[in-house]
Amino acid sequence: MTPRRLVLLFLAAFLLIGTAGQAQAAGYRYWSFWDRDGGKWIYATRGPSMTRPSDGDVQGFRFAVSENSGDAAQPRGTADFASICATTPAEEGRKRVALVLDFGTAPDAPSGETPPAPRTACAQVSPDATTADALAAVAGPLRYNTNALLCAIAGYPKSGCGEQVSRKEDSSVSAAPKATEDGGDDNGPSIGLYAGIAIVAALAAAATWQSRRRRNAGR
Repeated sequence: MTPRRLVLLFLAAFLLIGTAGQAQAAGYRYWSFWDRDGGKWIYATRGPSMTRPSDGDVQGFRFAVSENSGDAAQPRGTADFASICATTPAEEGRKRVALVLDFGTAPDAPSGETPPAPRTACAQVSPDATTADALAAVAGPLRYNTNALLCAIAGYPKSGCGEQVSRKEDSSVSAAPKATEDGGDDNGPSIGLYAGIAIVAALAAAATWQSRRRRNAGR
């Protein structure tokens, strides 16, 4: 192996390592649905049309790009029932549900759209109303797809529904690291990084062997 070829291979290996951390991750742009449990948000296990909240419950929606429920961005802002429903007096035969609506950030918005400011609302609905009913009462128009997936709240976004998008791991999208099945962190070293390290190690060994061979030939 000539010195020139060895240098080129070293450069290729380092480029492989350098780009490993910029790998693209597939995510989905959608409205996530959350239940408020004490002082924390819990990702809802059922959709808003299947959930029947109780009087005094707090529920939230967040529009963002995420890979799954493990890295979904949570709603921001005020999230306590007393504050949200302070100006909505209780009525006999009705229930009040506090809703937190977070339209997300500019990096998560579809092309050409600007997310509205986050807001809260207190829905006063019938005792058997679902979360979808409460949402329709205070944040219409809503938009659903043919699979009953919630696509838009208060008309945002104007189009699209759960579409897959690509984003860099180091983008400004607010998301927590995704845990792997063995409890590890998906933001750790990638396969490409390990491959690059292996190539560098192999090239280093080859360079050492070439150097020793030249020294032995010169004796």
